[in-house]
Order: sequence, then structure tokens, then C-alpha cells
Amino acid sequence: MKFQKLLVVVVTLFTVALYSQSDKAYRAERDKVHSLIHTKLKVDFNFQEQEMNGEEWVTLKPHFYETDKVTLDAKAMVIHKVTMNNQPLDFNYDDFELVINLPRKYNRKEEFTLYIKYTARPERVKQKGSAAITSAKGLYFINPKGLDKNKPTQIWTQGETEASSCWFPTIDAPNQKTSQEIYMTVPQKYVTLSNGKLEKQTTNANGTRTDYWNFTQKHAPYLFFMGVGEYEIIKDKYKDIPVDYYVEKEYAPYAKDIFGNTPEMLAFFSKITGIEYPWNKYAQIVGRDYVSGAMENTTAVIHGERAYQTPGQLIDENVQENTIAHEAFHHWFGDLVTTESWSNLTVNESFANYSEYLWLEHKYGKDEADAHLFEDSEAYKQGQNYDKHLVRFYYDDKEDMFDAVSYNKGGAILHMLRNYVGDDAFYTTLNTYLTDYKYGTAEAHQLRLAFEKVTGKDLNWFFNQWYFNSGHPKLSISYDYNKLRKTVTINIMQIQMNEFKFPFAIDVFEGGKRTRHNVFVDARDASFTFPFIKQPDLIQVNADGVLLCDISENKVLSDYIYQLKHAQNYAHKREALLEVVKHQDDKNAFNAVAGAMNDDFYKIRILALENINLINKYSKKNVIDKIMRMANSDPKTLVQAAAIETLGKLTDPALKSVFDKGLQSKSYSVLGKSLVAMYYIDKQLAIQKSKTLPLEVKKIVATPLTRIYLEENDDTELSFIAGNVMAGMFLSPNKKIQSLYKEAFDKIGKSNNTEAIQNLTDDIVAKGLQYKQYNFDKVGINLLRQLVEMQKANNPSNIDNNLRVIQIATAKLLE
Repeated sequence: MKFQKLLVVVVTLFTVALYSQSDKAYRAERDKVHSLIHTKLKVDFNFQEQEMNGEEWVTLKPHFYETDKVTLDAKAMVIHKVTMNNQPLDFNYDDFELVINLPRKYNRKEEFTLYIKYTARPERVKQKGSAAITSAKGLYFINPKGLDKNKPTQIWTQGETEASSCWFPTIDAPNQKTSQEIYMTVPQKYVTLSNGKLEKQTTNANGTRTDYWNFTQKHAPYLFFMGVGEYEIIKDKYKDIPVDYYVEKEYAPYAKDIFGNTPEMLAFFSKITGIEYPWNKYAQIVGRDYVSGAMENTTAVIHGERAYQTPGQLIDENVQENTIAHEAFHHWFGDLVTTESWSNLTVNESFANYSEYLWLEHKYGKDEADAHLFEDSEAYKQGQNYDKHLVRFYYDDKEDMFDAVSYNKGGAILHMLRNYVGDDAFYTTLNTYLTDYKYGTAEAHQLRLAFEKVTGKDLNWFFNQWYFNSGHPKLSISYDYNKLRKTVTINIMQIQMNEFKFPFAIDVFEGGKRTRHNVFVDARDASFTFPFIKQPDLIQVNADGVLLCDISENKVLSDYIYQLKHAQNYAHKREALLEVVKHQDDKNAFNAVAGAMNDDFYKIRILALENINLINKYSKKNVIDKIMRMANSDPKTLVQAAAIETLGKLTDPALKSVFDKGLQSKSYSVLGKSLVAMYYIDKQLAIQKSKTLPLEVKKIVATPLTRIYLEENDDTELSFIAGNVMAGMFLSPNKKIQSLYKEAFDKIGKSNNTEAIQNLTDDIVAKGLQYKQYNFDKVGINLLRQLVEMQKANNPSNIDNNLRVIQIATAKLLE
């Protein structure tokens, strides 16, 4: 599963409890009393009641000990009957577990099949012992009655962590594996998607159709999937394996632009693991109101609406590409070999996270991959994550495991492990691990043993400090130069509580030449001495950027200027640039920032453009001319957009032609920045252009438009702004954007614009319900209360309609 940034934002804003490793119950692997063998389902859907009628034939056997009872997870269902060989069986059901009395004791060599007729009622699901995820209901009906004309009717499922048991009785644990068959009966106009192969479609006399999906291999119950809706199916392939993209008709022309790298990803991941893609198809579907980023259901991946993009967005970047790679790699790590328990989630999610680095490195080069690793590592550091173990046997709720430790830190740890053992050993170990445990389960210890088997190295030290402990090194670095002996000593002091040992790369720059020294730090205080011919220009520690750490060292401006020009790793260039920009009153510093606009890597060019000071006395015409050329013709449209934004700060009418060209760009990022830049030199033209944009384009460039409309006090656009406020306040990681939409929220809340208030409350309700399992409904209630107070304070004589709208929204969230 790929979790959304929203989770981080909501946790940051609304979570007050601090993590503690020691005060929670031990979370073990689920005991295997019985083993699932095969699951056969026949289902049809009651759209009006948001229920599913189901029949199940589940085949099991005792795992080891004899038993005459079976306990299945089954949440909020009506159990109509349970039989074996057409004979009724006694059972007890408490809305969470179905305990079935068998006719006799069965031993571990005896399989048996139970028949269960039931009705799934996902709207009544309350996950036992977990108030935080009361809406993890497994089966989701989207606009089931068709009342929302702007949203299609769909059904999709979400099984992870233990919500498949909301729509079929099962042993809902990751250490179970079962093959499956699903017969789905739906109205003729809908297409369906499930795991495995679509074997047969049968037209029924009542206007429905029954699709038979057959999955012969074994996988965990949380990976079962059903999808229903009006979709176009865009066909692709990897070798002879079907690769299909299920999208709404509007996005059919762009499906291959969004998902088209999937076959190459499958080929690349097959190559590096040495395991050919192990399943019979690969399909991806986009679900409305999906509750996470994406999910790796075996052969049937679901993505959230963020995947939908148009050419004007894709020309800038495909924001879903990392997620597409992430879910694809899960088909090896997570689907083929599955974590035995949620405590060991790292063997699923850390690998999927690291696959994003591997794919970017393969497809776009090391700079792109290193930038992604840096951004992920920073996201881990910025959360309340330092005290969490990667393998976590103590947590409040299993959903807590889906965080920046299991994902971001885990991916960074795999990058360190790859660097330590070497590429050949790393990929050979992946093959060994996947081969030894295929179609089964594993834990971090087994991963360690696989690495030890291949490399011949004892890796307990690595796993003990990175997998079974918390934190990361915090290093204080100092340098001692001996000019007489012509040596430099690098002193490394660990100032964090846990002591780490690690390989460490040190670059010494001397006379324009770089020398790499690879050392191993195995003490809290360590020193390494190297000779030089003349005084080094720079010493760069953690030179390859591999070690996950914090570093403090004393550098002066000249060091950072040299580092900006000569460092090879993205993080070091970025660090230097952000230091140098603080001193642009110094000519050398300004020239260094201007020079960074020529960097080969576009993210450094963007950072230089965002921070260059064009007001100071060193801002020569040739630098502005350079930025104008970048605005017109940089090969990356995101750089063009950054250049236009930078030029826009000058509010110079002489630049109008640059902005006018930007308004004609195919790139929506360029268009948006050009609108704002033009607004400050020709308001009428910018506003006129904004008013002629198609609504679908306006939604995509909503942030620059919001900025213009708020500054213009254009109340006629408040209803448009209102539909974007929640995403801007809570989904954007950019604090300036969050602040902009908070301003918009306040303006709408104080206004008497009933349409805008209606749109805002509709969005609050929609987001609150969509992300209810993350307590976003409570966030929505709080925002609605704020709206009430603002209305009372600002519209005391005419608020009846507005208060009624807010009260209706509040009632929906409180249902």
C-alpha cells in the first residue's frame, strides 16, 4: 500500500499522543489453528442498501493440532446458514468472529469445506478494539444511488490490513495464503475486475451479468480485490502477460501516458530479482474516493484519483509514477512473499518504498533517485518517528505501522544495506529470499539470514541497530589539520543515545581533484587521518549520501560555495545552495547561486531560481537574460515555471512577452505561474485569461487562481475556490499553499456567499468521510464549528441559510 501525504499532515496537526515502545501489548504473529486452502465466492450487490449478498465455500485444514471448531473473522454480517456436505452446522457469531462447530475432530491431514450464506453490511462495520479505523469497512459503495451527477457509481474493496473479512468470512491474517474464485453478478453496464483471470462472462435474464474470476495461486486474504464500475479498459502487455488500465472514459486517451511505463517496470523488477513476474496478469484501476494512495492487490492494483492526469500535467511530471512502481514491486515483496505479521511490515513496505529509488535510478538516473531518497528521509525525520523501531512488536493499532518508518526509513535502510554488501550480493539475496519463501510468509530475521547465506557475513549488528532499534546517527564532525605533516584528521562523534556502527564515505577535494576514502565507524568517537599535498579545498563527509544521519559541522561560506560547485550528491548540493543563498550580498555567493541555474539536474536549477535575489546590486542584466531564456526554453517545464515565478517578482512590464508566451504553454505549471506573474503587470489580461479557462483546467491550476482571486477580492470566484480548500489546507506539503487556503477558508467562512459555503461544506463532508479511518471526520467537525462561529460573528442578521447548510454537513459527519 502507498499511503498518502494526508496521513502525515493529519497526524502532525491532530495527534497529540507520543509514541512509546514499552507501554503497549506485544503484537505477535497470529496463531495458525487452521490453514486456509481455497476460497470460492459468489456475490451480488444491493446498491440501494449498500450491502452484498454472498455465498462462500471455504476449504481449510487444521494447521497441526486436531480440532472440532473453526473460528473465522466476519465483521458486521448477517450469517444466514453454515453447512458442511449439505448438513447444517451450529455456530456462534458476535459481529466479529464466526465460531463454527464441526461434526467431529479433524487432523492436519484432513481438508474440509464449509458453505456459508451471508450478507455483508460494510456500513455497519466497527473494527474491534480500534476506534481509529471505524470506517475501514473493506467494501465501498461509491455514489451507489447515483444521486451525485458529478461522480460515477463504483464499488471497490480495500483489504489491508484486516478488512477483507468485512465482505467474506476468512482467517484475516497476513500469515494465511489461499487460492480463490469469485463469481461477481453486476448490472450489464458495469465492468468488473478481480484477482487472476476472467474465465467466463454469463449474461443473465434479469439484465445482469456474472463474471467468473479465477486465481489459482495462493496469496493473503488482504490482497483479495473486487472492482465494479463504468470503465474503459486500455490494453497493454508485458511479454505475453496482459497489462490492463481501467480508467473512466474521460481519461482513456491518457491511460498509457499515465501507466505506460508499467511493462518496463515489470521487466526491470523481474531482472533485478531474478524472479520472472510471477502472476498471470497485471491490471490497474482508478477508484473514486479511494481511502489511500494505492493498493497492491495481487494482479489487480487500485489507485486513488490522484493518478488521473491530463497532458498539461504529465508534461511537467507524472506524479503517480513512483506509486505505480511501488505497487508493482509489491508483487514480489508483499504478494509473493508476505509479512508474517504487521509487526514485520518492513519486509513488504520498505522494499516497495525502495523500489521507487531503484526505478528512478534505472529510468532517470542517480540524481533523480538521490533526490527522492533525500525527500523521503527528510519526511521521516520531520515526523514523530525517532523512537520507533522498524520491526515493531509493540503498537496501539496495526494501522500505526503504516508510517514514515516502515516506508521512508525502511527504504533508506535497504539503500544502506545495498551499499554495504554491494549490488551483486544485494540482488542475489533478493532472489534467494524470494525463492526460499515464495507463496509463503517471512519476517525480518529470515531476510537477515538470506543476506548472511549469500554474503557469508554476520549481519546481526546491522539488523539489531536498524531493524530492532530506533533512531539514526547524529554526528558532530570536526577537522584537525597538521600542516607540518600535511595530514588532516576527521573526528566523528556520535551524540545520539544509541551507538551505531556504519561504513562512511569521505571525499577530500585537493587541487580540483576528489579522492574518496571509505572508512568504517565502530565507536562513539572515531578519527581518521589522511595525507594531503596542499591544504584541501573541501572535505565532504557522508560523501555518497548513503548514511541516514544528521550532521553538524563548522563550514564557512567559501566551503559551501566550493561544495555547491563540486559536490556530486544531490543532498550536498542542496545543502550548500541553501546556505549560499543566505549571503547573496557577497558577490561570490551571488555568482555561485547564478551558476547553480546551469546545473545538470533540474531540481537544483529550480532551487536556485526560487532563491536567487534579483534585487541586490550584483543582479546583472545577463543573469536576468539567462532566467528569461530558461523561462522560454529550459528542457524541463517545471524549471520554466520556476523561472517565470522568479521573473514575476520583478513586476517589470518589459517581461510581459515572457509571461504572455507562458500563458500559451501546454504545461499547466507554466500556465499557472504565468497567470500570477501577468497579474502584477497586467491585471485585466490575467483575469480575462483566467475566466476563459475550461473548468477542468481551472481545477488543476486552482492554487495560482486562488491567489489571484483572493488578492483581487473577487467574490464571484469564492464558490470555485471553496472546492479546493480542503486539499490545499491538508493535502499539500507546502506551507505557503496551506496558508493560502487557510486564508481562503477564513474568507469564505466570514462571507454571506451561500453557494461558496455549500461547496466548502460539501468538500469537508466528502473528505471527512473518505478519510474517516484517519479521524478526518473529527477534523471536519472542528472546521464546521469554526464556520458557525465565523458566520455568527460576521453575518448576524442574515445567516439562516448558511447555518442550515453547515448544520446539514455536521449531521452527515456525525452519522
